[in-house]
Amino acid sequence: MLFRSRGPVRGRGRGRPAEAPRRGRSPPWSPAWICCWALAGCQAAWAGDLPSASSRPLPPCQEKDYHFEYTECDSSGSRWRVAIPNSAVDCSGLPDPVRGKECTFSCASGEYLEMKNQVCSKCGEGTYSLGSGIKFDEWDELPAGFSNIATFMDTVVGPSDSRPDGCNNSSWIPRGNYIESNRDDCTVSLIYAVHLKKSGYVFFEYQYVDNNIFFEFFIQNDQCQEMDTTTDKWVKLTDNGEWGSHSVMLKSGTNILYWRTTGILMGSKAVKPVLVKNITIEGVAYTSECFPCKPGTFSNKPGSFNCQVCPRNTYSEKGAKECIRCKEDSQFSEEGSSECTERPPCTTKDYFQIHTPCDEEGKTQIMYKWIEPKICREDLTDAIRLPPSGEKKDCPPCNPGFYNNGSSSCHPCPPGTFSDGTKDCRPCPAGTEPALGFEYKWWNVLPGNMKTSCFNVGNSKCDGMNGWEVAGDHIQSGAGGSDNDYLILNLHIPGFKPPTSMTGAMGSELGRITFVFETLCSADCVLYFMVDINRKSTNVVESWGGTKEKQAYTHIIFKNATFTFTWAFQRTNQGQDNRRFINDMVKIYSITATNAVDGVASSCRACALGSEQSGSSCVPCPPGHYIEKETNQCKECPPDTYLSIHQVYGKEACIPCGPGSKSNQGKKMALCTNNITDFTVKEIVAGSDDYTNLVGAFVCQSTIIPSESKGFRAALSSQSIILADTFLGVTVETTLQNINIKEDMFPVPPSQIPDVHFFYKSSTTTTSCINGRSTAVKMRCNPTKSGAGVISVPSKCPAGTCDGCTFYFLWESAEACPLCTEHDFHEIEGACKRGFQETLYVWNEPKWCIKGISLPEKKLATCETVDFWLKVGAGVGAFTAVLLVALTCYFWKKNQKLEYKYSKLVMTTNSKECELPAADSCAIMEGEDNEEEVVYSNKQSLLRKLKSLATKEKEDHFESVQLKTSRSPNI
Repeated sequence: MLFRSRGPVRGRGRGRPAEAPRRGRSPPWSPAWICCWALAGCQAAWAGDLPSASSRPLPPCQEKDYHFEYTECDSSGSRWRVAIPNSAVDCSGLPDPVRGKECTFSCASGEYLEMKNQVCSKCGEGTYSLGSGIKFDEWDELPAGFSNIATFMDTVVGPSDSRPDGCNNSSWIPRGNYIESNRDDCTVSLIYAVHLKKSGYVFFEYQYVDNNIFFEFFIQNDQCQEMDTTTDKWVKLTDNGEWGSHSVMLKSGTNILYWRTTGILMGSKAVKPVLVKNITIEGVAYTSECFPCKPGTFSNKPGSFNCQVCPRNTYSEKGAKECIRCKEDSQFSEEGSSECTERPPCTTKDYFQIHTPCDEEGKTQIMYKWIEPKICREDLTDAIRLPPSGEKKDCPPCNPGFYNNGSSSCHPCPPGTFSDGTKDCRPCPAGTEPALGFEYKWWNVLPGNMKTSCFNVGNSKCDGMNGWEVAGDHIQSGAGGSDNDYLILNLHIPGFKPPTSMTGAMGSELGRITFVFETLCSADCVLYFMVDINRKSTNVVESWGGTKEKQAYTHIIFKNATFTFTWAFQRTNQGQDNRRFINDMVKIYSITATNAVDGVASSCRACALGSEQSGSSCVPCPPGHYIEKETNQCKECPPDTYLSIHQVYGKEACIPCGPGSKSNQGKKMALCTNNITDFTVKEIVAGSDDYTNLVGAFVCQSTIIPSESKGFRAALSSQSIILADTFLGVTVETTLQNINIKEDMFPVPPSQIPDVHFFYKSSTTTTSCINGRSTAVKMRCNPTKSGAGVISVPSKCPAGTCDGCTFYFLWESAEACPLCTEHDFHEIEGACKRGFQETLYVWNEPKWCIKGISLPEKKLATCETVDFWLKVGAGVGAFTAVLLVALTCYFWKKNQKLEYKYSKLVMTTNSKECELPAADSCAIMEGEDNEEEVVYSNKQSLLRKLKSLATKEKEDHFESVQLKTSRSPNI
């Protein structure tokens, strides 16, 4: 059978592993490719393109005309070695296929598989091999096979499409020897897929120093299912300048590797990126050839598994066996260089000055030194020369709390003594105690509890150099080895403890550190201030970019622990081959730490003396007590005042409580720890029925990433920031101590009950909040929000603040409603049933109160029905009618008797006065009609008649009557 290659046949690249090609080369030989190649040959033969052997015989194939490759593994785990002609080669007589090594076969490190004899051979000089692994150590560009995917995490502020540019510009950036993560708040994944024929591992080196960015590494299979590597997912933080390592076991088959970062921006603070280098993957089937050493490295021994870096002032090309030296008088090179660079003329940027320690005469010398390594030339025309050294100047005095004792060095004052640095140490007077701490304002030598260093994430140029240099009245950043070095200054303090006289002061402040600095920059320099507590992790507290005028910054200490304060200065974050920003620097003029354990004293402060003390020993005052000036005795602050955290001497140290608050008997304020906030707690004062609100609250800010968000499997939290830890007061007014809540900031309340405002402040200052942060919490009665209620922020300020210094919150809860009283309910009387009536009590709707008095129980009372009163009324009416009839009859009978007596009396009277003949009879005879009518001339009322009858009056009383008769007047 004859073969001829008509075009380029893609085979294996040099030194590429068979199952996972390095640098993104084509996949290995496959049966499908063999069929296509054979079919192409058949079609060409049919078309007459391949002449017969008799017409034009092909030359026999030689070893240079072909190469060997393995076929894909079959189900039994075996494969064949086949010969593949190189591109543009026409020959005949290729070797026959032979059975190859088993699929899991691989060579050791420093060896490769020689395909002709199928045996492992050592790599030659200038090359290296990982055996069954691949390595990515060149990051001038993103290697083939790697990809970036960037997304934006959804937040309560808005969806990802609310960002104008999304995260299209966020990615991992190659930086030569390493690759750098994004610096923004996007989630960016660096992805690489590899197929392993046997179990292996992945190993990489990294730098991860900023906990404001989350860094995770995890693995998925070809079904996008995450592998069981949860314990290895979260990458640990590293110290500044140190490279950590991380490795994870890999299973056979397809493995998709993810390096993912998510930045959490805290205000304007820059996020320090994650750096990754030397990614090594072990577990590929075999390596057919060795890798040549990259430029700037060499390998001088056979069987090497890595290449060594060329030292300074040497260089090498690709595949070098040794490094070539530069011309030292006119050229130079950095470590790992691929070429030499001409030395430039010396300038003022190439040297610096230092101060020598004080001598016995109290003098210091100014010395000038070239920046090492020296890369400039002094023999060129326009070059400058090093200024002469040795100029003497007076030494600055010792720092406060130190003394020189007639020697050239300063020593700390003994315990119980103090000094301002210019005089000898003196004991504190009676009734006082030393104010311990450190105050560094003269910089002739570096203090004993401070150290300096230099490091670079990409090289070791400045290893062993001093990152900072003392300069008399200040300490400044040093030259370093390159412009992107980190220049480090550390201050170690074993702990903080308030003085004896301050133990009774309210508040949680134990001490503070203050430093005065300025930056002079022409590029994107950054000064970082970092704090490490108990040697666990270093956190960035504040950072300043660009040129900054001389200013002071204060950091407050809230816990007694071992602290390491770090100042890190970087001129630029971009690597530069030449020094362009050597004159960019930061100057720190003074560093002051108060209440430091093992500190020294520059002065003494008043303290309280015990009533039966011996000597002048100080005693701590109880909480809420100040030191009386006249007697130096402890005296309790007046009611509704609290003791200042900065002053305890004199009655003026007692500060009045804010509105709506009162003294709480020395309880200390809470601290911001573990992201937990203590809410308002209601307690009943002993011996009283009144409720007292004991507010032990504080406000913290922390960015939370919820679980299952963007692939995170657990809820994560950034470092907490204290927004408020000092209670100012509570009032219904909207303004207190320059904190104002605008009316249009929150919706109008639905009820007439006024909102209650709690005001807080924090003494922690920042560059943007020079007076510290403050917080206003608007408590609003909302009966529908039970328990803790709901907290919301202003719609105009979704983050709770519009300026980053004053924070506003609306807290709606039923607990904010007033206590219930008897005016908050009314009674309802029921109908009288069976002689009983119920009275119910119900709350007024809507109900705008809580707790307080309870709703009274229903009341049951006896009552009379309507039928009973009807019966009583009928009985009374009947009795009255009978009584009236009886009285009528009685008086009628009496009237008849009275008429008879009246008529008889009148007849008798008339006979005497008129002398008329006596009548035969005055009575009415039987059968006669009474024709006469008695007419009263003066009628008496019935009431008077009844009265006269009742009293039976017998005095003479007459009435004149006119008698009418039917007789003739002539009689």
